[in-house]
Amino acid sequence: MKIAVDAMGGDYGPAVVVEGSVAAAREYRAAVTLVGDKSAIEREISRLGASGLPLGIRHASQVVGMAEAPSQALRRKRDSSLRVAAELVREGEAAAFVSAGNTGAAMAIAMHVLGVLPGVDRPAIAVVLPSLTGYTVLIDAGATLDPKPRQIIQFAVMGHVYARDILGKPNPRVGLLSVGEEEGKGTDLEREAFEELRVSSLNFIGNIEGRDIYNGECDVVVTDGFTGNVALKISESLAEMLAVMIRQELTRDLLSRLGALLSAPAFSRFKRRIDYTEMGGAPLLGINGASIICHGASPVKAIKNAIRVAAEWVQLNVNEHIKTALEAEAMLAREGREGGRE
Repeated sequence: MKIAVDAMGGDYGPAVVVEGSVAAAREYRAAVTLVGDKSAIEREISRLGASGLPLGIRHASQVVGMAEAPSQALRRKRDSSLRVAAELVREGEAAAFVSAGNTGAAMAIAMHVLGVLPGVDRPAIAVVLPSLTGYTVLIDAGATLDPKPRQIIQFAVMGHVYARDILGKPNPRVGLLSVGEEEGKGTDLEREAFEELRVSSLNFIGNIEGRDIYNGECDVVVTDGFTGNVALKISESLAEMLAVMIRQELTRDLLSRLGALLSAPAFSRFKRRIDYTEMGGAPLLGINGASIICHGASPVKAIKNAIRVAAEWVQLNVNEHIKTALEAEAMLAREGREGGRE
């Protein structure tokens, strides 16, 4: 099983992406095909002394810029590292692709090159966030900004499968993000989606509020891509602010520095719990193939773990499980409509 990696994507380009791929090959024995400028990739492999690892190279002559419009990347850059990586999956030469590049372009190219799974209208980005009881899946985190109620149901099903298969939650609790817990709260989208989720086969616990993303009351938080992306960006900013404030207070005076020294193991564990690089990246669920999208500023550790998660996704056959779950949900909905007519 090979994982295609867009070596030119992200803020740091081949230097970080190749090093992360090398780390995945060394630690997880992952077979990686690095896609991009061949000479640049070879230089990084040589610098890292990684010539004996299971690393292949597929040359691509173009790079999609981080600020480039997805439509432009799709039409004008047919030999971009991002597109070639997706084509390797379509052609069966790779089982999944990973990119820290332009998220919009990655989604557009994945949809164009690979298509979507049966029963999926639009893909969704699933982000794994830390909580008091482990991890919570937030879906959608930015792929579909203005979904229809039926697409919210599809997101919920895909999030349920991902939480079950990847995070090991046997019966994930699914909550609908709204402005209040009471039934009837929210926009027309939330109210319509609530009614459909209530009669679904999912372990639906009702409406939830923003605080429930992190308190462990819910395993899958379902929302539209606009709200989900705003929640994600606020969370990232809050985590950065807390890290800076804690560091400032712990180094304020001698007594604080002594206390910090004694508390170092606890702070190290805390940092690991909130470290997004442990999961590496966010899967683009609903695509007819495995795709992990990483943060543009992903460090080596994030790239390494994104490759690991991509391999786990393929090994656990997550897409087949999503297809089965969507088919079952569609059948349940049809039976419900027919029963209502009777």
